[in-house]
Amino acid sequence: MHKLTIFFLIMLALQVTIRAWLAQRQLMAVQAHRGAVPPAFAEAVSLADHMRAADYTASKLTFGRLELAVETLLLLGITLGGGFNLIDQGLRHWHLPALWHGVACLICLAFGMSLVGLPLSAHATFKIEAHFGFNRTTLRIFVTDTVQAALLTLALGIPLLGVLLALMGAMGSLWWLYAWAAWVLFTVAISFAWPRFIAPLFNQFKPLEPGALRDVVEAVMQRCGFAADGVFIMDGSRRSAHGNAYFTGIGRHKRIVLFDTLVDRLTPLEVEAVLAHELGHFRLHHVRIRLLVTFALSFFGFALLGYAAGQAEFYTALGVSTKSTSAALALFVLVIPVFTFILEPIASYFSRRDEYAADRFAVSHSGGAALARALVKLYRDNASTLTPDAWYCAWNNSHPPATDRIRALGNHA
Repeated sequence: MHKLTIFFLIMLALQVTIRAWLAQRQLMAVQAHRGAVPPAFAEAVSLADHMRAADYTASKLTFGRLELAVETLLLLGITLGGGFNLIDQGLRHWHLPALWHGVACLICLAFGMSLVGLPLSAHATFKIEAHFGFNRTTLRIFVTDTVQAALLTLALGIPLLGVLLALMGAMGSLWWLYAWAAWVLFTVAISFAWPRFIAPLFNQFKPLEPGALRDVVEAVMQRCGFAADGVFIMDGSRRSAHGNAYFTGIGRHKRIVLFDTLVDRLTPLEVEAVLAHELGHFRLHHVRIRLLVTFALSFFGFALLGYAAGQAEFYTALGVSTKSTSAALALFVLVIPVFTFILEPIASYFSRRDEYAADRFAVSHSGGAALARALVKLYRDNASTLTPDAWYCAWNNSHPPATDRIRALGNHA
């Protein structure tokens, strides 16, 4: 057995073990505190709502075990089990040009993985989300979304894969540098196109109508020094009862998006506070820094891919008999998360740090009390657990625990 094969299996087993252990810790913590609302939330969250959040979290964690098992078996089947090799060898009977053979292999792989994940997605939507009163997605919407997503993937993925594979085959030993540059340009282009052309394929976005809410939103934008392409209400209630807010786009094409479910639940001042938090990410350059960090990490990723693609053992150790650019790209994308998952706590830490910083910004430009009230409502209405496990949060959560966040807001105020 190849050394890389052994290392891959060890890291995969370590990943599965840690994820399962963290999920079990989270499940035990949530169930242990199911019968009592934390004191900080006692006045705003009923025991019934708290118990519902605990049961919702437990259901997702239990289902997550099944997802972890399926994902692990699927990865082993595609790699060491010879799944990608079977696709590669089967398509060779079509005698396609090398470039289009590679694109076809990768598209077939993506299609097959999507088919495996489709029943899991349907169960999460129509069983778990529906059981707890969150799902508003009809079967027709689910099918339409799936088809549209597949067509969009083909429309964007085929040109991108074609460019990457062409560069891999034609640009010599430094092909990875050109491929990285192409990926960066693609990412930037998608960031520009997403709010205007892609997101509207799945949701309706209506400009915020004149009134008290719009006055408050425009006032906080002015105080925060934020110029946007517009403020829009998104029909999130068409698919889910969860509420959220975000801004998207870069340059002059930034848009602020408020879910209609969020607007229905919060007062104008609470919406202002949530928006001030989101604008804090922009004003504190979190979005720009994350994008630059992503580009920097992807630079080293493409460099590593450039090295791995030239090693014969990379293919044979991961279940592929014939060396090719498409096999190199597929295997790298599939297995690299197995080796980098130990870095997830670092990313989670910096994300939580940014959330605290954005909260402080919101306190300075809106109000800590309003943001605290808004967050409590969102925790309650979204059935977010108020009693998470510390280790689980440290590894997985991009946002601070509810109790810590509310306490910090009180200190800042």
